[in-house]
Amino acid sequence: MLPVDETTAIKLIPATQYTFEQLVDIYNQTRIDYMVPMPMNVARLEEYVKTYDVSLEHSIVATLPNGEMLGVIMLGVRNGRAWVTRLGVIPNNRRLGIGKALFNGVFEQAQKLSINFCMLEVIKNNIPAHQMFLKFGFREVGELLVLRHSPLEKKNTSELANIQSFDRTQALTYLKNHPLTQPWTNQYESFLNSNEISGFYATLNDGSRGWMVYQRQKFLLSRFVFHTEAGNPVKVASALLTHLHQQYPRLDTHVENIHSHDPHLPAFYQAGYIEAFRRIEMWHGEFTG
Repeated sequence: MLPVDETTAIKLIPATQYTFEQLVDIYNQTRIDYMVPMPMNVARLEEYVKTYDVSLEHSIVATLPNGEMLGVIMLGVRNGRAWVTRLGVIPNNRRLGIGKALFNGVFEQAQKLSINFCMLEVIKNNIPAHQMFLKFGFREVGELLVLRHSPLEKKNTSELANIQSFDRTQALTYLKNHPLTQPWTNQYESFLNSNEISGFYATLNDGSRGWMVYQRQKFLLSRFVFHTEAGNPVKVASALLTHLHQQYPRLDTHVENIHSHDPHLPAFYQAGYIEAFRRIEMWHGEFTG
């Protein structure tokens, strides 16, 4: 454990001075006892950095003067906005001000970039982190759900619908014009940086219509965004989810950061999705993008 009087000697080092292997090592050490396990490997971290526009230049590793790593924090940077992510401190060194020092450091990086709007998510019931973010002036804007669906689940509660597929180009057009501010992970740029993006458009007999965009990975369906243009959102989402799982009956599904107030949410439960956990979405400043 780090002696309390040594916190004044903490050094904040740009993450660019470390290899991906070193960053994975420190990150995994900080998550050993985490309430929701999220192990990382080099390939996943490289993809994470690319997909979410993480700037390693503006991300930070906290160390002792002898180079011993204590914690890490990362910053995603996009036009006029930033995302604070992957904050972690090695368990034996918590509650000594290291998390606060890391957060101060990355917040200063955002200010140097003239960014006045920051987003983050904290797992619900992670009270120490939540309280720290509140003290930094972040405010709660909602709860985000992480949902899972087994390929063995074969519920079908959808009425008949005309379903049309569309490709990556059309998917990106829909996402770019979505009327609501999405969590960082589901924003247009996150899809733009990803592969295997496509979607479906549903038209129902009662006139309801809308679309969904998703990512198909090798063994997994993920990253869903819905929008209902007219009619009943639950019926639209139910039709789209039914069609999706008919197309990919053997794939697991892991959907992150669906707003708890999303009008499409009941369709997920009707289709057999299970809630894994929740995050609290928090903002600092005003979104103008």
